[in-house]
Amino acid sequence: MSDEAVESLLLENRTFPPSAEFVARATVTDDALDVAAAADPEAFWADRARELVDWFEPFDTVCEWDLPNARWFVGGKLNVSYNCLDRHVAAGHGDQVAYYWEGEPGDARAITYAQLLDEVAQLANALKGLGVQKGDRVNIYLGMVPELPMALLACARIGAAHSVVFGGFSADSLRDRINDAGAKVLITGDGAWRRGGVVPLKEIADEAVAECPSIEQVLVLRRTGNEVAMTAGRDVWWHDVVPNQSTDCPPEPMDAEDLLFLLYSSGTTGKPKGIMHTTGGYLTQVAYTHRLVFDLQPDDVYFCTADVGWITGHSYIVYGPLANRTTSVIYEGAPDFPDKTRTWAVIEKYRATILYTAPTAIRSYMKWGDEHLEGHDLSSLRLLGSVGEPINPEAWIWYWEKVGGGRCPIVDTWWQTETGAIMIAPIPGRTVLKPGSATFPLPGVGAGLVDNAGVTLGVPASGNLVLTQPWPSMLRGIWGEPQRYFDTYWSRFAGRYFAGDGCKVDADGYFWLLGRVDDIMLIAGHNISTAEVEHALVGHPAVAEAAVVGRSDPTSGQAIAAFVILRSGVEPSDSLVAELRDHVGATIGPIAKPKSILFTEDLPKTRSGKIMRRLLKDVSEDGSLGDTTTLADPGVVESIKARYLAQAGSDDE
Repeated sequence: MSDEAVESLLLENRTFPPSAEFVARATVTDDALDVAAAADPEAFWADRARELVDWFEPFDTVCEWDLPNARWFVGGKLNVSYNCLDRHVAAGHGDQVAYYWEGEPGDARAITYAQLLDEVAQLANALKGLGVQKGDRVNIYLGMVPELPMALLACARIGAAHSVVFGGFSADSLRDRINDAGAKVLITGDGAWRRGGVVPLKEIADEAVAECPSIEQVLVLRRTGNEVAMTAGRDVWWHDVVPNQSTDCPPEPMDAEDLLFLLYSSGTTGKPKGIMHTTGGYLTQVAYTHRLVFDLQPDDVYFCTADVGWITGHSYIVYGPLANRTTSVIYEGAPDFPDKTRTWAVIEKYRATILYTAPTAIRSYMKWGDEHLEGHDLSSLRLLGSVGEPINPEAWIWYWEKVGGGRCPIVDTWWQTETGAIMIAPIPGRTVLKPGSATFPLPGVGAGLVDNAGVTLGVPASGNLVLTQPWPSMLRGIWGEPQRYFDTYWSRFAGRYFAGDGCKVDADGYFWLLGRVDDIMLIAGHNISTAEVEHALVGHPAVAEAAVVGRSDPTSGQAIAAFVILRSGVEPSDSLVAELRDHVGATIGPIAKPKSILFTEDLPKTRSGKIMRRLLKDVSEDGSLGDTTTLADPGVVESIKARYLAQAGSDDE
C-alpha cells in the first residue's frame, strides 16, 4: 500500500470529539432524545410537533401508516407561512433580521421579520388577484433573490402549492415541470446575475410557456434591467402589482396533509419525478433537524450556500431557519465572482457563525488554494456543515483546519429530496466525529443496511441503505404517478424505503455513504463503486477533485474512466497519470486502476454542487451529451469532450 493510501486510512480513523468550549454552550449533549425516540417513536414526533409548531387546531392522530402511504398529525391544522413569520413578529421579534442578502454585483439588503411578513402578505394578495386559489399550483423560476423565498411563503400563506424550478434549467425542463404540475401562474424575472452575466430567465420562460396551456398569468420581477418582451394580458410586472397590495393577508388554515410543494427530482428513466411534500410533518422535521444538527443559538448568523431551487434551499434556507427564527445569509451569485475570495468575504462581512455547503464546493476551494482565505477573518464561525455527495476525509480535514481553524465541529449530513429533511448526521454537542462519516441516524430516524436479497446486515458491513420506519417529512408520493412511487422506493426491499445509496457501517456503528448504488461499475466481473475510486484519487496529494465513470470496454466489459482536477500549482504529466493509476491500485487493488485519466480544469456540476456523471459517461462513450442546461457552467462538458477526444487512447494500456 502506498504512503498516500496509508495516510488516507489514518485520516478515516482519526476521531474529533467536540471541544469542552463547544459542549459548554451546546443545546444537546446527552442521549435523552434517542431514549425517547426508541421508547415510543410516535410520542417522540408528537412532542416535536407540539414543541416546534403552532397549530390552529391540534392533531388527534400522530401517524397513519399503510405502506407506502403515510399521514402525519392527522386532524391538525396550521399554516407554514404563519409559523415562519407571524408568530415571531407577534412575539416581539419583528426587528430581528431574517435575511441578509448579498447580490452578486455587490448590492445588499437586510430584511427583518416584520418586513418579510409585510412583503409576503403583499405578494400573497397579488397572487390572489391573479386568480390563484387554495389548491392551485404556482411555478417559480427565479435567481437567488429575496423574492424567491418570499414567493414560497406567499404560496404557503394562501394554500397554493409551489413548484420551484432552478433558475438555470432549460425551457424544455421548465415546460415539462409546468405541464406536469398543471400550474396556473408562473413567477419569474427579467434575468438573474451569474458570473457578471445575465441568465435570460424571461426569454427562457417565454419559450417554455408557449407550450404550457395551463399558465394564465406570468408575474415578472425586475432584477437585471435587461430588455424583455411582455405579452399583453398574460405578463405583469411585479413592481406594478405587488407593492400597492395590502399587508393584511390572513394565513389560510391548512390540513397537516395538504400539499405544500412539488419539487422535481431527476428520474432514471429521464422523466423527472414530482416529489410531493405536505405541510405539518414536513415543517416539524425540518424545524427539528435544523435546530438539532446546527445546534442553533439565539445569536447565530447562518449561511447556507445552496440554491432555493433544490431541496436544501427549501428546507435549510427557507422553512427550517424561518420556523426557528434564525438570521440567515443568502448570496445571489457564483462563489468565484468577482474573484475566488467571495465566500470568505461574505462570511466576514456578516460575521456568519454557521456555514453549510457542499463537498464539491469545498474541493473547489481547496483547488483554488489556501491563499484566497488569507486576509479574511473567519473567527466568527463556530460550526461547519456538509451537504450533497459524501465528503472525502482529505476535504473534511482541509475544511476543519483551514475554514474552521480546528475549532468548529463539522456536521456531515445525509438526506434526499425525497426525505425532505436531514436523516443521518452528527449532533455536534455530543458526537465524536470521524472524517468522511455522516456518523449516526438522528433520533426518530430508523436506518440500516440490507444485502441485495433484502437480508438485514450486522456491524460492520457494506450494503444498501434503507429506512426502516416512516418519518414526518417523508415524500407523500410522485405527483400523478402512485404506481411509480411504489415501484421506485418501496418495491425493492419489502416494507422498507430504499434510498438508492450504498453505505458501509463500521465496527463502531458509524455510517459511511458510498454514493448511488447505480454508480457501481462492473470491471472484469468485479463490482467497484465510483465513489471508492474517487475517494482513492483524492487521497493523492496532487488531486483536488475527481469523478469516475464506467465506459464500455471490449475486454473487461467496463473500464474505469477518471476525470481529475489537480491542486493549484500541480502540472499534468504522463508520469503523474501512471502515479495516480498505481496509487488507486495500491489503495483498492489492481482491478480498480483507471484505464484512462483526463486532467481537466472543472467538472460538470449543477449549482447545488452535484457532479453530473451521466454527462461524463457520455463523453467517455463519445455519445450524445443530452441536456446540459442544468449545469452551473454548460460549457464545461464541451471543453472536457474536446480534451478527451484530443488525447483519445493516450492513457490506455
